Amino acid sequence: MSEAIAASSIDYPVALVCGAGSLPFAVAEALLKRGRQVVLFPIRGWADPLRVSAYRHHWGALGQFGWFCRVARSEGCREVVFIGSVRRPALWRIKPDLSTLRLVPRLWQRYRGGDDFLLSAIGQIFEEHGFRVLGVPEIAPELLIPEGPLGRHRPSERDAADIRKGLLLLDALSSFDIGQAAVVADQRVVAVEAAEGTDLMLRRIAQLRETGHIALGIGRGVLVKAPKRGQDRRLDLPSIGPQTIELAANAALGGIAVVAGGTIIAEPQRVREAADSAGLFVTGVPEKVTAK
Repeated sequence: MSEAIAASSIDYPVALVCGAGSLPFAVAEALLKRGRQVVLFPIRGWADPLRVSAYRHHWGALGQFGWFCRVARSEGCREVVFIGSVRRPALWRIKPDLSTLRLVPRLWQRYRGGDDFLLSAIGQIFEEHGFRVLGVPEIAPELLIPEGPLGRHRPSERDAADIRKGLLLLDALSSFDIGQAAVVADQRVVAVEAAEGTDLMLRRIAQLRETGHIALGIGRGVLVKAPKRGQDRRLDLPSIGPQTIELAANAALGGIAVVAGGTIIAEPQRVREAADSAGLFVTGVPEKVTAK
């Protein structure tokens, strides 16, 4: 976090719009350690109620933009962070308030595109209404995975070749805005993340192994994650956590490689311990590999 932000923002709280997972709370704790106040805006049906209860918070739902603006301003919030996973809902499931209804024509065109296309529009709308949108690299860089192995295990030369192919694949797919993860094994692309997300992609690989549709030895294959080229990194960086390790192990992969400085890691100590226990490597790789 820059000194300018620390100096200019210390007197008012940051609004955290919270989806599922442990990342919202990791970000909240990182801000609190910096002396910042936080107000959580957890999304019903996604954020963890028990963990949310430990913080000042206001529950909301998708489509309540006008409500958010009123409550956030009453709390004195000028900055907002979007953190945690939320699966894109069907439009008919969203119950928009009047302010959101006015934005529907603008959002509809973006809704028909990829996630980054939609999220960038949402970020623009919040900023047009006076909120500064912040991202994890700016406010909690310690939550970004560093370069190099995280635990005891290291990728082999075979793994390194799979990592390179995975990074090149994700870079090539960036313009299609379809996902931030892929699995490569023995130079074969086994899976590419799409609307289902990383967790379900890994579950699918485990099922394909069980049914014999993927004939790979145990410990073969790498989950590779990278930001999309040109995406707004304040809004949707790839992430890993303890559950990622569990699912990669269930899929009998050899390890996980992510772009260092461009991937959020939730609960790094638990990730390290889980990876060591499962015999998986977890490593941060230079982003420049994607451009080769």
